[in-house]
Amino acid sequence: MKKTVVLYPGLSVSHFVPMLQLADALLEAGYAVTVALIDPSLKGDIALAAVIDRVSCSKPSVVFHKLPRIQDPPTIVHDENFIVRYLELVARHHGHLHDLLVSMAPGSIHCLIVDMMSIEVLDVTDKLGIPVFAFFPMNASVLAVSVQLVSSTRAEGQPAGFEEEGDTPQIFYGVPPLPPSHLSDKLLGNPGSEAKKVGLNMMRRIQETKGILANTFVSLEARAVKGLGDPRWFPTMPPLYCVGPLVAGYSEATERHECLKWLDEQPDHSVVFLCFGSVGTGNHSEAQLKEIAAGLERSGHRFLWVVRAPSHDDLEKPSDPCADPDLDALLPEGFLGRTNSRGRVVKLWAPQVEVLHHRATGAFVTHCGWNSVLEGITAGVPMLCWPLYAEQKMNKVFMVEEYGVGVEMVGWQQGLVTAEEVEAKVRLVMESEKGEQLRAQVMAHKEAADMAWKDGGSSRAAFGKFLVDVHAGPGASTPLNY
Repeated sequence: MKKTVVLYPGLSVSHFVPMLQLADALLEAGYAVTVALIDPSLKGDIALAAVIDRVSCSKPSVVFHKLPRIQDPPTIVHDENFIVRYLELVARHHGHLHDLLVSMAPGSIHCLIVDMMSIEVLDVTDKLGIPVFAFFPMNASVLAVSVQLVSSTRAEGQPAGFEEEGDTPQIFYGVPPLPPSHLSDKLLGNPGSEAKKVGLNMMRRIQETKGILANTFVSLEARAVKGLGDPRWFPTMPPLYCVGPLVAGYSEATERHECLKWLDEQPDHSVVFLCFGSVGTGNHSEAQLKEIAAGLERSGHRFLWVVRAPSHDDLEKPSDPCADPDLDALLPEGFLGRTNSRGRVVKLWAPQVEVLHHRATGAFVTHCGWNSVLEGITAGVPMLCWPLYAEQKMNKVFMVEEYGVGVEMVGWQQGLVTAEEVEAKVRLVMESEKGEQLRAQVMAHKEAADMAWKDGGSSRAAFGKFLVDVHAGPGASTPLNY
């Protein structure tokens, strides 16, 4: 009987997709894979439901088990208390997960890999004696910062010294200095808030697992990975397995998106691609959209821009994913007509992976979500960094100062990126020597990413070490990080 690895992914596309990339590696290694799923409709995530359907159809060898629905689920809204309600939703499924694990053949479960935001399932698995590994869909640098914030937080809920320093960049081991304003609100929110309490507790409990699988690769984050392996700074850190980049592959759609056909007609490396994620695309005001449009027009460069109607609610609340924006009303008068010969504006969505890998794409304006960062790196495309919320602000620092793959659109810190800056930064990346340096650096990282999962690569070795450590049993893992 094959040993089974149970995957328990998070309820968002950015957490679900990279974890499911592990399923293929586990199948190749001879394991059976079962995916335990909370019904995405309880979170109201139409996009995730569609992705789950597509992925489940593409992986016939994987067993997808949807947990029974709970009664009166909490309403999930992307506001400052999102994480509190999300964790309540997960906690109320603990009994159903317990029943699934117990129903499986005795001794058949090799381990459970659980999304970082569902880490409270340790209360279930500890009683069953099932080894649990955490899946961290972000980078090692964010992990290093988060764990240090947990260890330095005082009883009143504020990291030592921050209130006296204002926004002076703070020193964290293993990463560049970070201003407090760039840290995730989940870890540096209002002292005593429930959201902050559960965020800090999540990062504490992730260290109780048998190990952490992170969606990164060693050469990209050598400094942070080395730091996380130093017991002087991280005395309770379990083994870290850098098994990235775990990014979605090309779409197998039979009909190509219209924007790809347009890209086919453009010269190599000539198009600036602008996309701000499934949430971020709707976070720009009408005034900001007009500034972007004016800057793109003035730059004279070709562009492909994904636009969604602005959301006027909280920054983290996405606009209606089904809303069809009236582009003529949102953008400057006559813009679409004047730029028709060298630009395309796409409503709502574009196949990002395919666009980034297209030979015509020359730069990527991104919100710095980690999946998008990895997709940009694996495509070898230099980036213009425009973070919006959460850990994206930290990622911006790492991209610019540590990895050397992008430049910052600094206007985001004042709440408006002007047309002048859009024009200047597009020209910088597309025309200048600095742009050539960025392209060379990101291409070097792309080559390293291409090697990571090949025989002898660091991520394949880390995955192999993970499998050995699970076989060895509790307490047998070495403290080496990969």
